Amino acid sequence: MEKELFDKRKKRIRDLIYDKHYQPMKQKEIGYLLQVEPEDRKEFVQILHELVDEGVVEVSKRGKYSPVSKKLLNGTFVCTQKGFGFVSVEGEEDDFYINENDMNGAFHEDTVQIEVTEERARNGRRKEAKIVKILERGMTEIVGTFEKCKSYGFVVPDNLRFDSDIFIPKEECGNLTDGFKVLVKIVDYGDLGKSPEGRILEVLGHRDDPRVDILSIVKAYNIPTEFEEDVKKEVGAVPSAIEKSSLEGRLDLRDWQTVTIDGEDAKDLDDAITLTKTPGGYQLGVHIADVSEYVKENSALDKEALKRGTSVYLVDRVIPMLPHQLSNGICSLNAGTDRLALSCIMDLDREGNLKGHRIAETVIHVDERMTYTSVALILDGDEKERKRYEKLVPMFEQMKELSDILREVRHERGSVDFDFPESKIVLNEDGKAIDVIPAQRNKATKIIEDFMLLANETVAENFYWQEIPFVYRTHDNPDGEKVRKLRTFLENFGIILKLKKDEIHPKEIQKLLTKVEGTPEEALISRLTLRSMKQARYTTESTGHFGLSTSYYCHFTSPIRRYPDLQIHRIIKETLRGKLNAKRIRHYESILTKVSEQSSKMERRADEVEREVEKLKKAEYMERHIGQQYKGVISGVTGWGIYVELPNTIEGMVHVSKLPGDYYNYDESSYSMTGERTGRKWKLGQPVEIVVAGVDKILKNIDFEMIEEDEHGEDGRNKADCE
Repeated sequence: MEKELFDKRKKRIRDLIYDKHYQPMKQKEIGYLLQVEPEDRKEFVQILHELVDEGVVEVSKRGKYSPVSKKLLNGTFVCTQKGFGFVSVEGEEDDFYINENDMNGAFHEDTVQIEVTEERARNGRRKEAKIVKILERGMTEIVGTFEKCKSYGFVVPDNLRFDSDIFIPKEECGNLTDGFKVLVKIVDYGDLGKSPEGRILEVLGHRDDPRVDILSIVKAYNIPTEFEEDVKKEVGAVPSAIEKSSLEGRLDLRDWQTVTIDGEDAKDLDDAITLTKTPGGYQLGVHIADVSEYVKENSALDKEALKRGTSVYLVDRVIPMLPHQLSNGICSLNAGTDRLALSCIMDLDREGNLKGHRIAETVIHVDERMTYTSVALILDGDEKERKRYEKLVPMFEQMKELSDILREVRHERGSVDFDFPESKIVLNEDGKAIDVIPAQRNKATKIIEDFMLLANETVAENFYWQEIPFVYRTHDNPDGEKVRKLRTFLENFGIILKLKKDEIHPKEIQKLLTKVEGTPEEALISRLTLRSMKQARYTTESTGHFGLSTSYYCHFTSPIRRYPDLQIHRIIKETLRGKLNAKRIRHYESILTKVSEQSSKMERRADEVEREVEKLKKAEYMERHIGQQYKGVISGVTGWGIYVELPNTIEGMVHVSKLPGDYYNYDESSYSMTGERTGRKWKLGQPVEIVVAGVDKILKNIDFEMIEEDEHGEDGRNKADCE
């Protein structure tokens, strides 16, 4: 109520200043005109200060308040590695270009106020502005490399967008020498003639020490690697085995044949499967670890889980959302132990149509901890594996049978399945990349995907029709401009993509992927098609999932590693227990928007860290292969160069200046590069042969050069020199 009154008074003052008859007045004059009572004067002054800080009004040197004479906007500054930057403003379709001379001391990710200097974009250029005020600093802690001088030190930031070294006073340097990676707190951002000053918070290790490179990226993204004492204390109170009291009212499924199927290295096993054939079709049980039984709302554990949002999976480590004592212990559906679960039991006919379902709190007992590799071998007829798991073989065969049916059902409705290889990076004991290979999905991974998708859809639709506050996983239709670019790109391959008013149905994407399946350019087209899609996110409204071509979807199946799953488990359990009264509904309505936004934000952060680590390790791997030749395919064409992707998923760039013997013109409409003199053309999807020319581990860039064949069909370069 107080805030509403404050905002109302603020609006009244603003409206007065912007009234067409208003003349600039001093503070006392405005107060007298509005008849501000003595007890409200402090608030009145605060409002005027806020209006000035927000750039809504301006005050002259004589203390007179007036409307702003220039267009001022607030936004987030993004600095580029080339020195200039952009400011994104909420509600504005395009970013504003900021010249390097107009930054006014702003750094990457600062919240700033800008003055618009060029309202309209000209000749394809963005609108322009200059930064007039820094409202809030974005980057307060920086990871970088320490360099020692005689009486002081400085830190060179890893993030090249933060375009200044950070001065470290002598008393902060300690015994550090050149090359140490450190986490620095910025205590003074300096000015045009003075560098920012920092205080060392943590020494991560020398840049040449094993695994310090990945730790530096983790710290740079402010991902917590340790749990606070209050969290550890709560974990210590969690039982190591389920208690009898927690079994009351639960459906007992311990006599059902139950398995988990995961990767060999997985330790947090949060989903188990049961499957039986019925006279009408199948009964599928998807049993999910009941994490909410141990992580209570508003506990220290819960607050930390929300703060983290998700577990982060890197090539050499997992940074968990929940402590290992929970994620690998009482919450993990380990074989041979009783575990609490939240189960979605679904009845399907022989065509894979859902005929009925039940969501229940259960207790289960996993018979066997299976791996994707082992199940795939069983399904491929491996006699040794089939004999070892003889009792389970019929169920695995039924799983494959149902999985194929479900996949066909999704295919019929237009669900898009991007089946291109992800990277698997192999490290040695020192954390150095020694191999990069495509990690293919097998029959077993597809079975689990299909069953989890069905459970997530079933739960989402159930709670949508109950009209209960919920967290959904939504995926909006692709942006029209990106779809048009995709269509242009596909024309290089003779593929026509059908659009309707710049919109596309997921079935058209599906047809495209089916058409290129098994071709050399399949991975390239799949990856670029995925890039044209919007990013899925968490929302409180069920607006549908474009990629899956479904109206209802949520994340229910991984509460150990994703906060949205844990959040909806609480809602489901309260509903099942009849405790979701009006008060609790209002409570969830008040928190779920923030939960959705935080979860989406943390998911994006985790994705970025995983990408950065992958790029780093790929660059590290290729550093050992400089001079070697590879066959690849052109995966991108830009005005500054050509990107080439190798079969092992590594991508590098041939700079335009390094293209063979001609001046090349870039054609944006066809994504191609053509030689001015020779007419030589480079286009997307074209097979090429390259040599690894260089690697920049700081920028995580890999440089290639094209190999030209001479007139005798021989390579112009001596292969022996490259091996």
